[in-house]
Amino acid sequence: MSSRQQAHPHTRVALDATPLLGARTGVGRYVEQLIVALRGALPDSDAPELTLVALTWRGSRDLADVAPIVPGVTTAALRVPARLLRELWARTDFPPGEFLSGPVDVWHGTNFVLPPTRRSRGVVTVHDLTYLRFPEWVTADVARYVALVPIGLRRAAAVCTPSHAVRSELLESYPFVDPDRVIVTPLCVEAAFFTTEKPEADIRAQLGLPADYLLFLGSAEPRKGLDVLIEAYRLLHRRRRDLPVLLIAGPAGWGPRADYSDLPHGLVTAVGYQSPSQVRTIVAGATALVYPSRYEGFGLPPLEAFAAGVPAIVSDLPVTREVLGDVADFAAVDDPESVGQAIELVLNRDRLVGQEARRLRAAAFTPEAFARATLSAYRRALA
Repeated sequence: MSSRQQAHPHTRVALDATPLLGARTGVGRYVEQLIVALRGALPDSDAPELTLVALTWRGSRDLADVAPIVPGVTTAALRVPARLLRELWARTDFPPGEFLSGPVDVWHGTNFVLPPTRRSRGVVTVHDLTYLRFPEWVTADVARYVALVPIGLRRAAAVCTPSHAVRSELLESYPFVDPDRVIVTPLCVEAAFFTTEKPEADIRAQLGLPADYLLFLGSAEPRKGLDVLIEAYRLLHRRRRDLPVLLIAGPAGWGPRADYSDLPHGLVTAVGYQSPSQVRTIVAGATALVYPSRYEGFGLPPLEAFAAGVPAIVSDLPVTREVLGDVADFAAVDDPESVGQAIELVLNRDRLVGQEARRLRAAAFTPEAFARATLSAYRRALA
Protein backbone atom coordinates (compact mmCIF):
# COMPACT_ATOMS: atom_id res chain seq x y z
CA MET A 1 0.00 0.00 0.00
CA SER A 2 1.38 3.44 -0.90
CA SER A 3 2.05 6.19 1.65
CA ARG A 4 -0.80 8.12 0.01
CA GLN A 5 -3.26 5.35 0.88
CA GLN A 6 -1.87 4.97 4.41
CA ALA A 7 -2.51 8.65 5.09
CA HIS A 8 -6.21 8.31 4.21
CA PRO A 9 -8.37 5.33 5.24
CA HIS A 10 -10.40 5.73 2.05
CA THR A 11 -8.87 6.24 -1.37
CA ARG A 12 -9.88 9.67 -2.63
CA VAL A 13 -11.01 9.62 -6.26
CA ALA A 14 -11.93 12.52 -8.55
CA LEU A 15 -14.39 11.55 -11.29
CA ASP A 16 -15.14 13.45 -14.48
CA ALA A 17 -18.89 13.70 -13.97
CA THR A 18 -19.57 15.98 -16.96
CA PRO A 19 -21.60 13.22 -18.72
CA LEU A 20 -24.22 13.46 -15.95
CA LEU A 21 -25.28 16.84 -17.33
CA GLY A 22 -27.98 16.84 -20.01
CA ALA A 23 -29.77 13.82 -21.45
CA ARG A 24 -28.27 10.78 -19.76
CA THR A 25 -27.33 8.11 -22.25
CA GLY A 26 -24.23 6.04 -22.89
CA VAL A 27 -21.33 7.46 -20.91
CA GLY A 28 -23.70 9.41 -18.66
CA ARG A 29 -25.29 6.18 -17.49
CA TYR A 30 -21.83 4.64 -17.06
CA VAL A 31 -20.81 7.48 -14.74
CA GLU A 32 -24.07 7.29 -12.79
CA GLN A 33 -23.75 3.54 -12.32
CA LEU A 34 -20.09 3.88 -11.37
CA ILE A 35 -20.85 6.37 -8.59
CA VAL A 36 -23.65 4.23 -7.19
CA ALA A 37 -21.63 1.00 -7.45
CA LEU A 38 -18.45 2.37 -5.87
CA ARG A 39 -20.36 3.84 -2.94
CA GLY A 40 -23.18 1.33 -2.59
CA ALA A 41 -21.95 -2.10 -3.68
CA LEU A 42 -18.69 -2.23 -1.74
CA PRO A 43 -18.11 -2.58 2.00
CA ASP A 44 -17.28 0.72 3.67
CA SER A 45 -13.67 -0.34 4.14
CA ASP A 46 -13.18 -0.57 0.35
CA ALA A 47 -15.46 2.21 -0.94
CA PRO A 48 -13.48 5.24 -2.12
CA GLU A 49 -14.42 8.82 -1.35
CA LEU A 50 -15.58 10.51 -4.55
CA THR A 51 -15.27 14.08 -5.75
CA LEU A 52 -17.36 14.79 -8.84
CA VAL A 53 -15.99 17.34 -11.29
CA ALA A 54 -17.76 18.94 -14.28
CA LEU A 55 -15.24 19.77 -17.00
CA THR A 56 -17.45 22.45 -18.48
CA TRP A 57 -18.79 25.92 -17.77
CA ARG A 58 -22.34 25.47 -18.99
CA GLY A 59 -24.53 23.55 -16.57
CA SER A 60 -21.77 22.76 -14.11
CA ARG A 61 -23.66 24.49 -11.30
CA ASP A 62 -26.35 21.83 -11.74
CA LEU A 63 -24.00 18.93 -11.04
CA ALA A 64 -24.89 18.62 -7.36
CA ASP A 65 -28.59 18.49 -8.30
CA VAL A 66 -28.28 15.78 -10.97
CA ALA A 67 -25.66 13.55 -9.33
CA PRO A 68 -26.81 10.37 -7.54
CA ILE A 69 -27.54 11.02 -3.88
CA VAL A 70 -25.21 8.66 -2.06
CA PRO A 71 -22.97 9.18 0.99
CA GLY A 72 -19.26 9.79 0.53
CA VAL A 73 -19.72 11.93 -2.59
CA THR A 74 -18.96 15.64 -2.94
CA THR A 75 -19.01 17.93 -5.96
CA ALA A 76 -16.33 20.43 -6.98
CA ALA A 77 -17.63 23.91 -7.73
CA LEU A 78 -14.90 25.38 -9.95
CA ARG A 79 -16.16 26.18 -13.47
CA VAL A 80 -13.89 26.16 -16.53
CA PRO A 81 -14.92 26.14 -20.24
CA ALA A 82 -14.64 22.62 -21.69
CA ARG A 83 -13.11 23.70 -24.99
CA LEU A 84 -10.42 25.74 -23.26
CA LEU A 85 -9.51 22.80 -21.02
CA ARG A 86 -9.20 20.40 -23.94
CA GLU A 87 -7.07 22.81 -25.94
CA LEU A 88 -4.76 23.33 -22.98
CA TRP A 89 -4.52 19.62 -22.17
CA ALA A 90 -3.74 18.77 -25.78
CA ARG A 91 -0.69 21.07 -25.68
CA THR A 92 0.37 21.45 -22.04
CA ASP A 93 0.25 19.90 -18.58
CA PHE A 94 -1.79 22.79 -17.20
CA PRO A 95 -4.10 23.02 -15.41
CA PRO A 96 -3.61 19.81 -13.44
CA GLY A 97 -6.70 17.86 -12.50
CA GLU A 98 -6.18 18.69 -8.83
CA PHE A 99 -6.71 22.36 -9.70
CA LEU A 100 -10.34 21.42 -10.41
CA SER A 101 -10.94 18.70 -7.81
CA GLY A 102 -8.66 19.47 -4.90
CA PRO A 103 -6.25 16.87 -3.45
CA VAL A 104 -7.08 13.29 -4.44
CA ASP A 105 -5.25 9.99 -4.80
CA VAL A 106 -6.73 9.01 -8.18
CA TRP A 107 -8.05 11.19 -11.01
CA HIS A 108 -10.44 9.17 -13.18
CA GLY A 109 -11.16 10.50 -16.67
CA THR A 110 -14.44 8.67 -17.25
CA ASN A 111 -15.01 9.95 -20.77
CA PHE A 112 -11.91 9.29 -22.92
CA VAL A 113 -10.03 12.40 -21.71
CA LEU A 114 -7.58 12.45 -18.78
CA PRO A 115 -6.21 15.72 -17.44
CA PRO A 116 -2.58 16.03 -16.39
CA THR A 117 -2.04 15.44 -12.69
CA ARG A 118 0.54 16.43 -10.10
CA ARG A 119 0.52 14.03 -7.16
CA SER A 120 -2.55 11.92 -7.99
CA ARG A 121 -2.42 8.94 -10.35
CA GLY A 122 -4.44 9.03 -13.53
CA VAL A 123 -7.00 6.47 -14.73
CA VAL A 124 -8.85 6.85 -18.02
CA THR A 125 -11.82 4.94 -19.46
CA VAL A 126 -11.87 4.33 -23.21
CA HIS A 127 -15.37 3.12 -24.02
CA ASP A 128 -14.81 2.29 -27.68
CA LEU A 129 -12.65 3.29 -30.64
CA THR A 130 -15.35 4.65 -32.94
CA TYR A 131 -13.46 7.96 -33.28
CA LEU A 132 -10.46 6.07 -34.66
CA ARG A 133 -11.99 3.17 -36.59
CA PHE A 134 -15.07 4.92 -37.99
CA PRO A 135 -14.44 8.69 -37.95
CA GLU A 136 -17.28 9.25 -40.42
CA TRP A 137 -19.76 8.27 -37.69
CA VAL A 138 -18.77 10.77 -35.01
CA THR A 139 -19.36 14.43 -34.20
CA ALA A 140 -16.65 17.08 -34.37
CA ASP A 141 -16.23 16.96 -30.58
CA VAL A 142 -15.71 13.20 -30.58
CA ALA A 143 -13.32 13.46 -33.53
CA ARG A 144 -10.95 15.38 -31.23
CA TYR A 145 -10.36 12.14 -29.33
CA VAL A 146 -7.93 11.17 -32.09
CA ALA A 147 -5.49 13.62 -30.50
CA LEU A 148 -6.69 13.59 -26.88
CA VAL A 149 -6.95 9.85 -26.21
CA PRO A 150 -3.28 8.94 -26.87
CA ILE A 151 -2.21 11.86 -24.67
CA GLY A 152 -4.41 10.55 -21.89
CA LEU A 153 -3.15 7.00 -22.38
CA ARG A 154 0.43 8.18 -21.93
CA ARG A 155 -0.54 10.03 -18.76
CA ALA A 156 -2.57 7.18 -17.28
CA ALA A 157 -1.27 4.78 -14.68
CA ALA A 158 -4.22 2.50 -15.51
CA VAL A 159 -6.77 2.26 -18.33
CA CYS A 160 -10.34 0.92 -18.11
CA THR A 161 -12.22 -0.64 -21.02
CA PRO A 162 -15.78 -2.02 -20.79
CA SER A 163 -14.97 -5.24 -22.65
CA HIS A 164 -12.14 -7.50 -23.73
CA ALA A 165 -13.03 -6.61 -27.33
CA VAL A 166 -12.22 -2.94 -26.74
CA ARG A 167 -9.13 -3.86 -24.73
CA SER A 168 -7.79 -5.82 -27.72
CA GLU A 169 -8.58 -2.97 -30.13
CA LEU A 170 -6.92 -0.44 -27.85
CA LEU A 171 -3.71 -2.45 -27.46
CA GLU A 172 -3.56 -3.03 -31.20
CA SER A 173 -4.12 0.66 -31.96
CA TYR A 174 -1.80 2.00 -29.24
CA PRO A 175 1.12 -0.44 -28.93
CA PHE A 176 2.91 1.85 -26.46
CA VAL A 177 0.32 0.99 -23.79
CA ASP A 178 1.44 -1.63 -21.26
CA PRO A 179 -1.13 -4.48 -21.38
CA ASP A 180 -0.78 -4.93 -17.62
CA ARG A 181 -2.22 -1.43 -17.16
CA VAL A 182 -5.44 -2.13 -19.10
CA ILE A 183 -8.26 -3.41 -16.89
CA VAL A 184 -11.60 -4.67 -18.22
CA THR A 185 -14.46 -3.20 -16.17
CA PRO A 186 -17.75 -4.64 -17.53
CA LEU A 187 -20.84 -2.52 -16.92
CA CYS A 188 -23.68 -3.60 -14.65
CA VAL A 189 -27.43 -4.00 -14.92
CA GLU A 190 -29.61 -1.97 -12.59
CA ALA A 191 -31.60 -4.13 -10.19
CA ALA A 192 -34.82 -2.30 -11.12
CA PHE A 193 -34.83 -3.94 -14.57
CA PHE A 194 -35.34 -7.35 -12.94
CA THR A 195 -38.47 -6.25 -11.10
CA THR A 196 -40.14 -3.93 -13.64
CA GLU A 197 -43.28 -5.61 -14.89
CA LYS A 198 -44.84 -5.54 -18.31
CA PRO A 199 -47.11 -2.47 -18.33
CA GLU A 200 -50.84 -2.88 -18.03
CA ALA A 201 -53.22 -1.16 -20.41
CA ASP A 202 -53.52 2.03 -18.33
CA ILE A 203 -49.74 2.49 -18.18
CA ARG A 204 -49.44 1.79 -21.92
CA ALA A 205 -52.04 4.46 -22.58
CA GLN A 206 -50.26 6.91 -20.29
CA LEU A 207 -46.93 6.39 -22.11
CA GLY A 208 -48.47 6.06 -25.55
CA LEU A 209 -47.35 2.45 -25.96
CA PRO A 210 -49.06 0.03 -28.35
CA ALA A 211 -50.07 -3.40 -27.09
CA ASP A 212 -47.41 -5.12 -29.18
CA TYR A 213 -44.14 -3.52 -30.27
CA LEU A 214 -40.50 -4.13 -31.08
CA LEU A 215 -38.15 -1.65 -29.46
CA PHE A 216 -35.15 0.28 -30.77
CA LEU A 217 -33.48 1.97 -27.80
CA GLY A 218 -30.66 4.45 -28.31
CA SER A 219 -29.64 7.65 -30.01
CA ALA A 220 -30.34 7.86 -33.73
CA GLU A 221 -26.73 8.08 -34.91
CA PRO A 222 -25.08 6.25 -37.82
CA ARG A 223 -23.30 3.69 -35.63
CA LYS A 224 -26.54 2.40 -34.13
CA GLY A 225 -27.92 1.05 -37.40
CA LEU A 226 -31.48 2.40 -37.19
CA ASP A 227 -31.45 2.74 -40.98
CA VAL A 228 -30.73 -0.99 -41.24
CA LEU A 229 -33.67 -1.77 -38.97
CA ILE A 230 -36.02 0.46 -40.97
CA GLU A 231 -35.00 -1.30 -44.18
CA ALA A 232 -35.52 -4.67 -42.47
CA TYR A 233 -39.04 -3.55 -41.52
CA ARG A 234 -39.65 -2.45 -45.10
CA LEU A 235 -38.67 -5.92 -46.35
CA LEU A 236 -40.77 -7.67 -43.70
CA HIS A 237 -43.83 -5.59 -44.48
CA ARG A 238 -43.79 -6.86 -48.06
CA ARG A 239 -44.30 -10.44 -46.91
CA ARG A 240 -46.38 -10.15 -43.73
CA ARG A 241 -49.02 -7.70 -42.56
CA ASP A 242 -49.09 -8.66 -38.87
CA LEU A 243 -45.93 -6.81 -37.90
CA PRO A 244 -45.94 -5.21 -34.45
CA VAL A 245 -45.22 -1.49 -34.21
CA LEU A 246 -41.54 -0.54 -34.26
CA LEU A 247 -41.06 1.84 -31.33
CA ILE A 248 -37.99 4.12 -31.45
CA ALA A 249 -36.99 5.50 -28.03
CA GLY A 250 -33.99 7.75 -27.49
CA PRO A 251 -32.53 11.16 -28.30
CA ALA A 252 -32.46 12.51 -31.84
CA GLY A 253 -28.74 11.95 -32.29
CA TRP A 254 -27.11 13.11 -35.51
CA GLY A 255 -26.45 12.10 -39.10
CA PRO A 256 -29.01 11.30 -41.82
CA ARG A 257 -32.55 10.87 -40.55
CA ALA A 258 -34.13 7.46 -41.00
CA ASP A 259 -36.92 7.73 -43.57
CA TYR A 260 -39.94 5.52 -43.00
CA SER A 261 -42.54 7.71 -44.73
CA ASP A 262 -43.33 4.93 -47.22
CA LEU A 263 -44.44 2.56 -44.45
CA PRO A 264 -48.04 2.54 -43.17
CA HIS A 265 -48.81 5.35 -40.76
CA GLY A 266 -48.10 4.32 -37.17
CA LEU A 267 -46.11 1.19 -38.03
CA VAL A 268 -42.95 3.04 -36.96
CA THR A 269 -43.35 5.40 -34.00
CA ALA A 270 -40.69 7.60 -32.37
CA VAL A 271 -41.23 8.63 -28.74
CA GLY A 272 -37.95 10.48 -28.17
CA TYR A 273 -35.88 10.57 -25.01
CA GLN A 274 -37.50 8.97 -21.96
CA SER A 275 -36.74 9.10 -18.24
CA PRO A 276 -34.95 6.08 -16.69
CA SER A 277 -38.14 4.77 -15.06
CA GLN A 278 -40.05 5.13 -18.32
CA VAL A 279 -37.27 3.33 -20.20
CA ARG A 280 -37.51 0.38 -17.82
CA THR A 281 -41.26 0.18 -18.37
CA ILE A 282 -40.90 0.46 -22.15
CA VAL A 283 -38.26 -2.27 -22.19
CA ALA A 284 -40.35 -4.58 -20.01
CA GLY A 285 -43.34 -4.18 -22.32
CA ALA A 286 -41.52 -4.90 -25.57
CA THR A 287 -41.98 -8.08 -27.56
CA ALA A 288 -38.26 -7.86 -28.27
CA LEU A 289 -35.43 -5.34 -28.30
CA VAL A 290 -33.71 -4.89 -31.67
CA TYR A 291 -30.10 -3.69 -31.46
CA PRO A 292 -28.63 -3.53 -34.99
CA SER A 293 -25.45 -1.59 -34.09
CA ARG A 294 -22.59 -1.54 -36.54
CA TYR A 295 -20.07 -1.19 -33.72
CA GLU A 296 -20.20 -1.20 -29.92
CA GLY A 297 -17.86 -1.00 -26.95
CA PHE A 298 -20.17 -3.02 -24.69
CA GLY A 299 -23.88 -2.86 -25.47
CA LEU A 300 -25.89 -2.50 -22.27
CA PRO A 301 -29.51 -2.31 -23.57
CA PRO A 302 -29.68 -6.01 -24.59
CA LEU A 303 -28.59 -7.03 -21.08
CA GLU A 304 -31.24 -4.75 -19.61
CA ALA A 305 -33.81 -6.37 -21.86
CA PHE A 306 -32.62 -9.78 -20.65
CA ALA A 307 -33.09 -8.66 -17.03
CA ALA A 308 -36.72 -7.87 -17.88
CA GLY A 309 -37.06 -11.27 -19.56
CA VAL A 310 -37.30 -9.69 -23.03
CA PRO A 311 -35.56 -11.26 -26.08
CA ALA A 312 -32.90 -9.24 -27.88
CA ILE A 313 -31.99 -9.29 -31.58
CA VAL A 314 -28.44 -7.96 -31.91
CA SER A 315 -25.72 -7.50 -34.49
CA ASP A 316 -23.20 -10.33 -34.53
CA LEU A 317 -20.12 -8.50 -33.23
CA PRO A 318 -17.21 -9.80 -31.14
CA VAL A 319 -18.33 -7.65 -28.24
CA THR A 320 -21.98 -8.76 -28.36
CA ARG A 321 -20.85 -12.40 -28.38
CA GLU A 322 -18.62 -11.62 -25.39
CA VAL A 323 -21.31 -9.85 -23.38
CA LEU A 324 -24.43 -11.78 -24.37
CA GLY A 325 -23.05 -15.27 -24.93
CA ASP A 326 -25.40 -17.49 -26.93
CA VAL A 327 -28.56 -16.09 -25.32
CA ALA A 328 -29.30 -13.39 -27.89
CA ASP A 329 -30.68 -13.78 -31.42
CA PHE A 330 -27.87 -12.64 -33.71
CA ALA A 331 -28.12 -10.99 -37.12
CA ALA A 332 -25.38 -10.18 -39.60
CA VAL A 333 -23.96 -6.67 -39.27
CA ASP A 334 -25.40 -4.06 -41.65
CA ASP A 335 -27.68 -6.67 -43.29
CA PRO A 336 -31.41 -5.80 -43.34
CA GLU A 337 -32.41 -9.22 -44.65
CA SER A 338 -30.60 -10.96 -41.79
CA VAL A 339 -32.16 -8.60 -39.25
CA GLY A 340 -35.59 -9.29 -40.74
CA GLN A 341 -35.07 -13.04 -40.53
CA ALA A 342 -34.05 -12.77 -36.87
CA ILE A 343 -37.15 -10.67 -36.14
CA GLU A 344 -39.38 -13.30 -37.75
CA LEU A 345 -37.77 -16.06 -35.70
CA VAL A 346 -38.49 -14.15 -32.50
CA LEU A 347 -42.06 -13.27 -33.53
CA ASN A 348 -42.77 -16.93 -34.29
CA ARG A 349 -41.47 -18.07 -30.90
CA ASP A 350 -43.10 -17.88 -27.48
CA ARG A 351 -41.59 -14.95 -25.55
CA LEU A 352 -41.17 -17.15 -22.46
CA VAL A 353 -38.78 -19.50 -24.27
CA GLY A 354 -35.29 -18.77 -22.96
CA GLN A 355 -36.50 -16.24 -20.39
CA GLU A 356 -34.67 -17.87 -17.48
CA ALA A 357 -31.41 -17.99 -19.45
CA ARG A 358 -31.79 -14.31 -20.33
CA ARG A 359 -32.30 -13.30 -16.72
CA LEU A 360 -29.36 -15.41 -15.57
CA ARG A 361 -27.09 -13.83 -18.15
CA ALA A 362 -28.04 -10.33 -17.04
CA ALA A 363 -27.68 -11.25 -13.37
CA ALA A 364 -23.98 -11.99 -13.88
CA PHE A 365 -23.30 -8.27 -14.47
CA THR A 366 -23.62 -6.97 -10.92
CA PRO A 367 -22.84 -3.54 -9.46
CA GLU A 368 -20.38 -5.20 -7.06
CA ALA A 369 -18.45 -6.81 -9.93
CA PHE A 370 -18.40 -3.46 -11.77
CA ALA A 371 -17.18 -1.64 -8.66
CA ARG A 372 -14.51 -4.21 -7.83
CA ALA A 373 -13.15 -4.24 -11.37
CA THR A 374 -12.87 -0.44 -11.31
CA LEU A 375 -11.35 -0.53 -7.82
CA SER A 376 -8.70 -2.93 -9.14
CA ALA A 377 -7.82 -0.30 -11.78
CA TYR A 378 -7.40 2.30 -9.01
CA ARG A 379 -5.21 -0.06 -7.03
CA ARG A 380 -3.18 -0.83 -10.13
CA ALA A 381 -2.66 2.90 -10.65
CA LEU A 382 -1.55 3.39 -7.04
CA ALA A 383 0.77 0.39 -6.94
